[in-house]
Amino acid sequence: MEPVVTVGLDGSPESLAAAHWAADEAERRNLTLRLLHAWPMLVPEPTHIPSEIDQNYWAKRLVHNARAELQARHPGLSIVGNLVANDAQDALLQAATESEMLVLGSRGLEPVASYFLGDISMPVVARAERPVVLVRAEEREEEPSPASGTAGGVVVALKLHGPCDDVLEFAFHTAAARGVPLRAVHGRSVPLHAYVPWGVDHTITDEIAQESKKHLGQALRPWREKFPGVEVADRIGLESPAETVVRAAEGAALLVLGRRKHHPALAPRLGPVAHAALHHARCPVAVIPHD
Repeated sequence: MEPVVTVGLDGSPESLAAAHWAADEAERRNLTLRLLHAWPMLVPEPTHIPSEIDQNYWAKRLVHNARAELQARHPGLSIVGNLVANDAQDALLQAATESEMLVLGSRGLEPVASYFLGDISMPVVARAERPVVLVRAEEREEEPSPASGTAGGVVVALKLHGPCDDVLEFAFHTAAARGVPLRAVHGRSVPLHAYVPWGVDHTITDEIAQESKKHLGQALRPWREKFPGVEVADRIGLESPAETVVRAAEGAALLVLGRRKHHPALAPRLGPVAHAALHHARCPVAVIPHD
């Protein structure tokens, strides 16, 4: 199968926003865009029957309308529709294995809406074998301009303990394809022994910051050499990693972070930083599985 970017469609404004984001990214990467709609009640494809008795009419119309809208905006983009008679989560996980990336809609942060983020998106993000990008409905209107400094650029969050090449490859490739800066961030909480009665011992925090900056630079060095055209900045946040990442994502066009494929028994599939980013970052968030 040729390389594709797959987007899940369910008729919601969030999924349509995700489809527009996916179309833009597929065009940048010169890939085919696949529009996937999954519903267990789809029936075998009938032949030569009028639309009024076609039980798949609304599913076909959903994909057809989205395809027409996207094709008008991207006339040179290869777009295919795909109807799958399967549970949405299972269909999306299967599609992820066949795609360069999977793109899904994500709802906002209102108390009720935030609950529904977990229905489909979160389990797919936690289990997919390939990168998954979550896009909010309002992002197409609020996406910042790349001309405004680091705003509009790509932010990549790094742990610095363990492999991060898959995460960095995705982040650098995306920044290069968009022609925007890349900002690498690492958050590290201040240890208890650094606190003193009058505040924080800056000797300790400066040492931590310098050590972290050194390791961050070492992780970035081979990728700077591989992508010399990408402008790169780095930042160390001496606060919780989740706070650092969410703060760094403000004004970004995309936040990229990693997720381990393999976990100890009973360990959560998504860590606190990923949870914080998926629920609180206003920009699209790409979660990259890695060993």
